[in-house]
Amino acid sequence: MSRLAQTHGLTDVQQEIVSTVRDFVDKEIIPVATELEHRDEYPQQIVDGLKELGLFGLMIPEEYGGLGESLLTYALCVEEIARGWMSVSGIINTHFIVAYMLKQHGTQEQKDYFLPKMALGDIRGAFSMSEPALGSDVSAITSKAVKDGDEYVLTGQKMWLTNGGTSSLVAVLVRSDEGLSPEEAAAKPHKSMTTFLVEKEPGFGEVRPGLTIPGKIDKMGYKGVDTTELIMDGLRVPADRVLGGTTGRGFYQMMDGVEVGRVNVAARGCGVAQRAFELGVQYAQQRQTFGKPIAQHQAIQFKLAEMATKVEAAHAMMVNAARKKDSGQRNDLEAGMAKYLASEYCKEVVEDAFRIHGGYGFSKEYEIERLYREAPMLLIGEGTAEIQKMIIGRRLLEEYRFQG
Repeated sequence: MSRLAQTHGLTDVQQEIVSTVRDFVDKEIIPVATELEHRDEYPQQIVDGLKELGLFGLMIPEEYGGLGESLLTYALCVEEIARGWMSVSGIINTHFIVAYMLKQHGTQEQKDYFLPKMALGDIRGAFSMSEPALGSDVSAITSKAVKDGDEYVLTGQKMWLTNGGTSSLVAVLVRSDEGLSPEEAAAKPHKSMTTFLVEKEPGFGEVRPGLTIPGKIDKMGYKGVDTTELIMDGLRVPADRVLGGTTGRGFYQMMDGVEVGRVNVAARGCGVAQRAFELGVQYAQQRQTFGKPIAQHQAIQFKLAEMATKVEAAHAMMVNAARKKDSGQRNDLEAGMAKYLASEYCKEVVEDAFRIHGGYGFSKEYEIERLYREAPMLLIGEGTAEIQKMIIGRRLLEEYRFQG
């Protein structure tokens, strides 16, 4: 049988890149992932290997030292990495979103300064949008920036930063009502938000004056990668570190980054689901009950058939969303559908593989136990299923507007 989730129409370069990443995953990630995850240990050796492969600059243009590859190539690489260990794909993803936002919206000076260092992995990115009390309601952001001469003073608390400790650059979304009346700011909150490029030292505690990363949040899964809070208390940021050089555009810049991030989360869901299928189909051929491998029981064959079909469907939607973005077209509908389907199917495929393992799936000695704890993060990352449905529904009503 051919391997599931094949992607047709790739160039020779794309095939070589994806094949190289797949080999790296099989040799360097899968053998150590579960042990590192159980220790909640940052995978520094794996990250160093990804730097050597050039993956931190995969989509950064060649003029800035990157590989200049497409979103599709990047998504296929993420799919392979998540197949090995989803946490490693998270380390790459937030870096990629910040690099993408810089490429699309940064001033020339910002691109020249940051992108070459990001392509090498010497500067590592994180982005910060959420806060403790707002969840999916981005318009409720309370962190704020106040102009003071040639600087802005930032105050507030942010939440759920992937790479919060290990990053050296954070794109932070805050409220800045500069140039708006209180009535305008209240009526159009999205127009009063600005993205700041905040440089810091990696680590925890006070990482620069006015900026504190308290420590790692202890999570059910998605371990290894650091997830943190970010506290700003009189943090001074130069005006030339406003992304794009103009205030009031931060919400739209962030949404552009999150849109491609949703393709990434879809790719992660595809990768985790593929690994769960691999584990399930292998175990089903090894485990014997009633005198034969359980794979020969019809009930297990039905389950494997459903799992494989879901893997194929999610992969196809992810590839479609990436290709549409690469073509320069609007892809929020496709990205929302792909993220929604891939994360839901990932949860279902992982649970079915867990059921196939029976009691052994509950043991930490088996890899499926780790996947079972990791899959739920995809249901909420880059927008919950409910948020995706809202996006999909609104876009469908735009496309199918009733003319009566």
